[in-house]
Amino acid sequence: MSNVSSEMKQRPRSMSPPLSPPLSPQSKASNLLGDIKLPTLAEPKTPSEPTDLYIQDNYVQAMLDKQKTLSPITWRNLIHNIQWISFLAITVTPSIAIFGFFTTAWNTKTAIWSVIYYFMTGMSITAGYHRLYAHRSYNAARPLEYAFAVFGAGAVEGSIKWWSRGHRAHHRYTDTDLDPYNAHKGFFYSHIGWMLIKPRGQIGTADISDLSRNPVVKFQQKWYVYLIIGMGFLFPTAVAGLLWGDWAGGFYFAGAARLCFVHHSTFCVNSLAHWLGDSPFDDKHTPKDHFITALVTNGEGYHNFHHQFPMDYRNAIKWFQYDPTKWFIYGMSLIGQASHLKTFPANEISKGQYTMKLKKLEEETQNLKWPVETKKLPVVSWEDFTEESKHRPLMAIHGYIHDCSAFADEHPGGAHLIKRAIGTDATAAFFGGVYDHSNAAHNLLAMMRVGILEAGMEVEHLKKDFANSEINPDRHLYTTDGQQLPNAEERLQQTQLNSQGPRPKAPMGQPQATMADRFTLNVPPSERLRIIHTVPSLRPGRESRAGQLQGSMKAEMNGEIDPLIGKN
Repeated sequence: MSNVSSEMKQRPRSMSPPLSPPLSPQSKASNLLGDIKLPTLAEPKTPSEPTDLYIQDNYVQAMLDKQKTLSPITWRNLIHNIQWISFLAITVTPSIAIFGFFTTAWNTKTAIWSVIYYFMTGMSITAGYHRLYAHRSYNAARPLEYAFAVFGAGAVEGSIKWWSRGHRAHHRYTDTDLDPYNAHKGFFYSHIGWMLIKPRGQIGTADISDLSRNPVVKFQQKWYVYLIIGMGFLFPTAVAGLLWGDWAGGFYFAGAARLCFVHHSTFCVNSLAHWLGDSPFDDKHTPKDHFITALVTNGEGYHNFHHQFPMDYRNAIKWFQYDPTKWFIYGMSLIGQASHLKTFPANEISKGQYTMKLKKLEEETQNLKWPVETKKLPVVSWEDFTEESKHRPLMAIHGYIHDCSAFADEHPGGAHLIKRAIGTDATAAFFGGVYDHSNAAHNLLAMMRVGILEAGMEVEHLKKDFANSEINPDRHLYTTDGQQLPNAEERLQQTQLNSQGPRPKAPMGQPQATMADRFTLNVPPSERLRIIHTVPSLRPGRESRAGQLQGSMKAEMNGEIDPLIGKN
């Protein structure tokens, strides 16, 4: 009990420790040669404890609100804010390569060796640092891990531990000020600017406790400075010098020039992969997919996929997409050097693609003209329709009234077919009786809608009942002497459309004509019909008042609340 009590006294009351202090100008800056020293949320009590175990639920916003940033870069303070080690590594290396290009004779063997060593060191970054250590997308045997550690040091991009810590933070806080290579700060910044200038604020926390326990990572961390000198310059120079006597070419091309290409190949993942291409899986953040980026980054160019499914060992999921890193990892699995290759479920990947396709289609529909909404169209009786047809070329098709004045002379079958249908129900003729019209014809016809025909077609018994009725057309629920209308069941039976025989099935996208209120407003027909707008508002498909009335009667039959009158 005493041990438990003492432990409880030592443990802070709050499970969320206070935020770390802001980054000071004296803080050790990130560079290509060593580990960045940044304050963390809480020091782990044991090496196996994750560094973000006690992270606050609102950590991101709290960090952005409370941390103090360094003053903006100006010409006066620029010299004091340069990270000189990174600056020299990025500028001196290409200068050496350019000097060697003009002073050293061409050697084909050295050129081939430079390309081979480029892929050896570059693959150690993409397959090793990135997909193995940063994302744990597969397991590697010890020999392969040591190869990644040794040849990865030859890329001179920092240790495994430092590189993975920054990359995990990049994925967790993408496009925020806690992202070390925030793409919103510009292409140059995300490419190399973040290494050349001291960071203006602290980057977000990311757990690397698993790497702290890895013996290979510890080995590289211990001997890192010696490894970058030996594998960055001495080894490629020695191979060219000892095997075919080209010491100068080995140093300038396999050493300096190769290193320059490896650097910018990796840097393009942070910059070009967030600027060039499209977003087939998600557009919430900046990562993009593009073949050119994949070509210059050993297959890391399908970055939109990678940010959506970071633990997938692949960046490219289609066989024809360029991803040599994926091929390398799969090849290692065939010889027992890699195992447990992780892939995201294909069904979930397809969902992401499907969602983005729908989003793009929705954006495209905003630029299209659609018919007037069905609910905004007036409901017109058969008598009013025929009367108005004497003055306008109106025809009824599938429950809608259409004004064909602008199309009659352009009709492919001839204007005479339009004229003969004026004032009639041409549904049967339009749906295959005379010609089975195409989808384009249906779309064009929908743009001519000016009203909805009461009951969907000419109904003789409705006209007769209406003519002999003493019901006031302006009243919906009661007669002039205060008597209530027939109950809902009688009204529904009275207006059954199926009593008129089978009706043609509506094509896709066309709503079925529903029964409308048989009591039209007491206004002239010309006020109820209108020419279709040039730019209609939205697509049809929402329930019209006719559908609401039918639903009202069904609800009343079931003893439910009437959606129109609010009674039961």
